Amino acid sequence: MELHGKVSLVTGAGSGIGRAAALKLADAGSDVAVISRSPDEIAEVAAEIERRGRRAIAIPADIADAEAMEAAVERIVAELGGLDVVFANAGINGVWAPLHELSPEDWDATSRINLRGTFLTLRYTVPVMLETGGSIIITSSINGTRTFTTPGASAYATTKAGQLALGQMAALELARYRIRVNVICPGAIETEIDDNTEKQGAEPPVPAEFPEGTVPLTHGAPGSSDEVADLVLFLASERSRHITGTPIWIDGGQSLLV
Repeated sequence: MELHGKVSLVTGAGSGIGRAAALKLADAGSDVAVISRSPDEIAEVAAEIERRGRRAIAIPADIADAEAMEAAVERIVAELGGLDVVFANAGINGVWAPLHELSPEDWDATSRINLRGTFLTLRYTVPVMLETGGSIIITSSINGTRTFTTPGASAYATTKAGQLALGQMAALELARYRIRVNVICPGAIETEIDDNTEKQGAEPPVPAEFPEGTVPLTHGAPGSSDEVADLVLFLASERSRHITGTPIWIDGGQSLLV
């Protein structure tokens, strides 16, 4: 119960990494607010958290909507009493297409959720944490931080690189307030994110070729959401109290092959 008495926020909490992390944080003693654009999914996650003996709030919201995020944070503070841990996890793959075929609208749609949404999550949660400190964790990716070879993923990789830059800027800016900011960079993980991936156009002419499978540690098998959630819990806890501004790749060695 190392998070007993703490309040956590998880965005993109309806499934995959977000759901696993929300439940892991609750098991460690934290009350949890869960945000997603899928009301039914987060209602189920909140109910599961309450069955585990913790308080929970399910807030349907678009993380890229400033008014919605401001209202969500106000509700969390009013109902749960504060905020100690923020897991800015929500994101999309968006459209993957060759750069010269990617529409400006598709570029903007990916940027809106992944970059604007992450910024707004921090923008409205940080003021609540200034006096108490806490931990912020951002979900980026190996794409845009270590690997740059995924066919057609220029918009996605750019937003993932931007999330890392934002996290490191915030880590230095917020250190004086005892707010730690770290960035996790998953590789292949068994989640539902492929459901919001749309691939268009021809593949780029120089595909990446990996020598011995895509995940060396597991002979090609992807990681699990629970494994990522374990990392989130570590970064949320006092066990990581001297870690900030750090990207952590959780990919079984996948990104070392390029």
